[in-house]
Amino acid sequence: MTTTYSFQIYNSASLLPLEWNSLAVNNIFLTREYLEVLENSSPVNMVCHFIGIFSEEKLVGIVLTQFLFAEKLESFGERDQCLKTSVRNFALKNFASHVLFIGNNMLTGQNAFAFDENIKDSKAIKTLHKAINQLKKDLKAMGKKVHITSIKDFTAKEIEPLQAEFKNNYTFSTQPNMIFEINENWKSEQDYIDALSKKYRDQYKRARKKSDGIEKQKMSLSDIKQYEDVIYDLYFHVAKNAPFNTFFLARNHFSFFKEIMKDDFLFYGYFLDEKLIGFNTLIKNGNVMDTYFLGYDETIQREKMLYLNMLYDMIAYSINQGFTEIVFARTALEIKSSVGAKPVKMYGLITHSNALINHNIARFFNYLEPKTDWQERNPFK
Repeated sequence: MTTTYSFQIYNSASLLPLEWNSLAVNNIFLTREYLEVLENSSPVNMVCHFIGIFSEEKLVGIVLTQFLFAEKLESFGERDQCLKTSVRNFALKNFASHVLFIGNNMLTGQNAFAFDENIKDSKAIKTLHKAINQLKKDLKAMGKKVHITSIKDFTAKEIEPLQAEFKNNYTFSTQPNMIFEINENWKSEQDYIDALSKKYRDQYKRARKKSDGIEKQKMSLSDIKQYEDVIYDLYFHVAKNAPFNTFFLARNHFSFFKEIMKDDFLFYGYFLDEKLIGFNTLIKNGNVMDTYFLGYDETIQREKMLYLNMLYDMIAYSINQGFTEIVFARTALEIKSSVGAKPVKMYGLITHSNALINHNIARFFNYLEPKTDWQERNPFK
């Protein structure tokens, strides 16, 4: 007998089936709690939907989608002022202002879906395809035509079953995910330092010396709320000066995140003369530590090597707490490489609603995705 698969699209995390979290045990970013954070403190230009895939009455798949509409976005990123950037911004506003992501555009890695281990992936992915088409119809009925549909982020092996189903999609690869593997023999930060070559041990010592006077503080929910405006300004400065942006976080994002996720969400403030001059955030995801958003005062960052010190702090904490790896995600590839993170190539699928543009999607994609030249480092002996 052939098992029939069906799907249900949910507009709110509060409507998700009770058994939803049973399929999210290996990924905190698909849990009902995290999706509640996402829904209630998402960027102003983002709407989340959640898809349940069913075999008969049983929930066998969970999916996250994010619909981004650029008309509410003030800036796509202001660092690169050149003709190509102007062309890219024109293209974004006119041909790519409505983007449907299957996955999480705020994270790096496979945070799009999870399936029951006993079901056949190909059938679940076929049902996912139907659900995406239905969601696009629903959005169109609301006056929001989807220009681009993108399924992200997957390793070379993970993308294969999706390529088989989404045949008309262009397979793209963006900046790699920077992964820091923690050696199982390391029990303390000193073990990590000892493993570095002389050049990078000297870099470590120089960075730590530069940070004299800075006090690091683990911040509670009340602390985060107290400094909410300063935190947002520090975050926004970094985000606005990135080469490319498709969203900006809501002002209450970090406090709401802490309120819902509690000890799974870590917020560290960096103070100089009792003034908050930077922060970073971490998310515990099983035995993996995910780095999240950060912010800093650019003038002090350079002088105090604050960003590099933050990376060292994240490594030290993760080693001390027994995590197996750190997901450093994209951006700042070279400096992350200099502390020991390795690039993992990630892939996605993309299609455009306009047939002519879709035929030339590879060329079009090059305008949307800024290229980054960087040199990989190996800091270990």
